[in-house]
Amino acid sequence: MSFRETLDTVSAVLMMLKRKGQDNEFTVYHREWLSLKGKLYRAQETHIVRTYRFEGISDPADQAIIYLVRTNDGTIGYSLDAYGTYTNHTDDGYAELISKMTMS
Repeated sequence: MSFRETLDTVSAVLMMLKRKGQDNEFTVYHREWLSLKGKLYRAQETHIVRTYRFEGISDPADQAIIYLVRTNDGTIGYSLDAYGTYTNHTDDGYAELISKMTMS
């Protein structure tokens, strides 16, 4: 019997990424860079591998998106953003940086 994991919450996706060793969280640095463990990456050096979007049907505070990101040097991690009125990226260039990344 095969087990199919339900990935219907942010915490379920983050736990799955941790099990896969992909739980490195990228953060925005000075509007133009993604930062991970002291290393900086430009948008052109990164690729969005997959997105996980949560609509918050029962609770608007659950509106979020997780971007699974791979860099040109093979580093894999994620970037998490609440969206709508709950975003934590109001003026840091996050949306522009994400829009410049390519989809794999």
